Amino acid sequence: MKYYISMLKEKSHWKRRVKVFLSTVIMMAGGGAQQAPQGGASGVLSFLPFILIFLVLYFLMIRPQAKKQKEQQKMLTDLKQGDQIVTIGGIHGTIAGLREQDNTIIIKISDNSKIIVDRAAISRKVG
Repeated sequence: MKYYISMLKEKSHWKRRVKVFLSTVIMMAGGGAQQAPQGGASGVLSFLPFILIFLVLYFLMIRPQAKKQKEQQKMLTDLKQGDQIVTIGGIHGTIAGLREQDNTIIIKISDNSKIIVDRAAISRKVG
């Protein structure tokens, strides 16, 4: 116990612990001095699983989401008066007017009721 207390009092204690930790990680990864170098290709091959995981994530998650977001943005810019829409809150209505200066839309819900919503609150066009 006294050993650990004296180690904590030293300023270089944490530096030593970090060095020991990093050397352990390097040894576990196979980069230690005990193994003979196998050439430059082994470094690339060790990163191959990470590259493959990134590619799978890109094609299954990132790319489709970006495509969907691009389509949503195109739909929002193509809105015009008379389009039937649904908001993200589930309100169905017809566009009665567009306000470009503050990026809002006037939606006619029934004969006597209109609401003003932000353009980003439009979920989809109906029909």
